Amino acid sequence: MILEIVSPEATLLKTDVDLISVPGINGEFQMLNNHAPIVSLLVNGVVKFKGENITIEEQFESKFSNNKGEYSLPIKSGTIEMKENKVIILAD
Repeated sequence: MILEIVSPEATLLKTDVDLISVPGINGEFQMLNNHAPIVSLLVNGVVKFKGENITIEEQFESKFSNNKGEYSLPIKSGTIEMKENKVIILAD
């Protein structure tokens, strides 16, 4: 599935991933390929994702952490939309 993370400053990431975990308002939840459509608010926490061929532009690499193939990005708040195997996260 495609993951796109957009901040007020720029599009931080657009890459193919296998798994995404986000801090929802009712707790952390995960999405895999072909997940049902969803729209949700996000709260202060960490967006985590894994994949075989993740590419992050060099200018934004410092915003992400990588721990054994699991990438993470801390956020303060945001929204997420999953539709047709594409996830868009608008994050602060």
